[in-house]
Amino acid sequence: MTRHDRHVATPSPDLLSTAGMEVRAGVDRVELAEFKRVMDTGGGPFLDSVFTGRELAHCGGRLDRLAARFAAKEAATKALGTGIRGLSLSEIEVVSHASGQPELRLAGRASDRAAELGVTSISVSLTHTSSTAEAFVVALVNSNTLNSATHKETSV
Repeated sequence: MTRHDRHVATPSPDLLSTAGMEVRAGVDRVELAEFKRVMDTGGGPFLDSVFTGRELAHCGGRLDRLAARFAAKEAATKALGTGIRGLSLSEIEVVSHASGQPELRLAGRASDRAAELGVTSISVSLTHTSSTAEAFVVALVNSNTLNSATHKETSV
């Protein structure tokens, strides 16, 4: 091991299972050129249906910031196991701390789904280049709650 190598301990799935926890993840990438076309076509109604007022104010019309937040919303729906069916993207809000660290806040049906799954924490990471914006969402879930929610969904 060189002085730059670091060993990172990663809990095994068995350890997480024993602890009653499961990790759920979602990732999404948005092409900025395509997102701009959607914004130009949909205009204000599109923006208002996807973003909260706080998000729009924070982004100040910057395409890269809006696209990264859109990707985060899509990634969150994947981590919640719903896709965009059954909830509104505006129910998932990306807020930024003074340090710049993004945070997800869930409301309405997105919050209900997280509670149903037993989500104990959810984190988001955003990035963008000159052509794309990406987001990665990780949720820590109480697997005992997840198993009963999954059973409820499949037994109907």
